[in-house]
Amino acid sequence: MSQDLKLIKLIQKKGDRAAANTLINLYYKEIYGYVFKQVSNRELSLDLTQEIFINIMKSINSFEEKKASFKTWIYKIASNKIIDYYRSKYYKQWINIGNIENIEFEDESNIEEEFLISEDVKYIMEIINKMEINIQQIIRLKIFSDMTFNEISSILDIKESTIKTKYYSSIKKINKILKERYHEK
Repeated sequence: MSQDLKLIKLIQKKGDRAAANTLINLYYKEIYGYVFKQVSNRELSLDLTQEIFINIMKSINSFEEKKASFKTWIYKIASNKIIDYYRSKYYKQWINIGNIENIEFEDESNIEEEFLISEDVKYIMEIINKMEINIQQIIRLKIFSDMTFNEISSILDIKESTIKTKYYSSIKKINKILKERYHEK
């Protein structure tokens, strides 16, 4: 039995706090990194990561090792939390305000270039956020977590070939939208 499963059993059967803390510590940095790559804001990433682990602990009794690995299960929870965030009223208000003070520029001589890159990333995220939920999950897991198509397939319980098809067709769609945008300018 893996370390994860031993810890999960202790949490499920005895409500063991030490086991819960150990389990959280095993995955915290990885999940925080996954979140941060998508929201690019330290405080927000910390908040969302905390919410993800609260959700994990609240629903740990429903985890079934026969259905998926623990890592697969927590990435599914994390992906859903990020999608919920992008649908939220808070995010929509943040986009409308523009929140330019959170952009960190590496070199003052390249401020305009850094700003344009930041705007492009924001625009791409807006495109992704308008896609179907399962396509958002595929793109987020592939790009922000460097998962293989096989890993994504097991997380989302969708055939690997379907994952690949949806991923590549979505990337083509994003590229087409970006080309149209730059031809307008």
